[in-house]
Amino acid sequence: MSLPALNRPALSVVPDRSEERVVDADVYRSVFRRHAAGVVVITADAGHGPVGFTATSLVSVSLLPPLVSFAIATSASSWPTVSTANSLVINFLSADQHAIAGRFATSGIDRFAEPTRWSRLASGEPVLDEAPSYLRAQVEHRFAVGDHYLVVARLATHTERREHEPLLYHDGRYATATPKAHHA
Repeated sequence: MSLPALNRPALSVVPDRSEERVVDADVYRSVFRRHAAGVVVITADAGHGPVGFTATSLVSVSLLPPLVSFAIATSASSWPTVSTANSLVINFLSADQHAIAGRFATSGIDRFAEPTRWSRLASGEPVLDEAPSYLRAQVEHRFAVGDHYLVVARLATHTERREHEPLLYHDGRYATATPKAHHA
């Protein structure tokens, strides 16, 4: 017994004219500039004053238990504190908070000085007063990976102060998500 022939369109092979390149630092930066990422500010204090930095590497890792990860450069001014802090806060930024993201991405300044508005949670961590939402997390693991550390943290609490459109980073600049179309 023979099976009926399937009507399949003929496959056409389009030659790949792109050039394969070794991934060096310039190629790496170029590729990831085109990858849109959410922007957060991570804050912590290990007993020597608050530190914070802008991150676009926040990733959901596990639902049960609720874990996230982010990367921080070994040369980052915040790393000594993050390397010993037991807990931290992930401050989500809204689409109009470019200035806060830029401030916490700037080296050599007191990021918590005016005009930054911040306070401490009852548990002691610094939190940005203008963050529309934030997660408080307990640090579980720190893994050395290349010139960074990958930090894994267990989420403890979530606070949503207001709804917001997320701040994104894409192609070397801050951007916003395309609003969803509303259907009547």
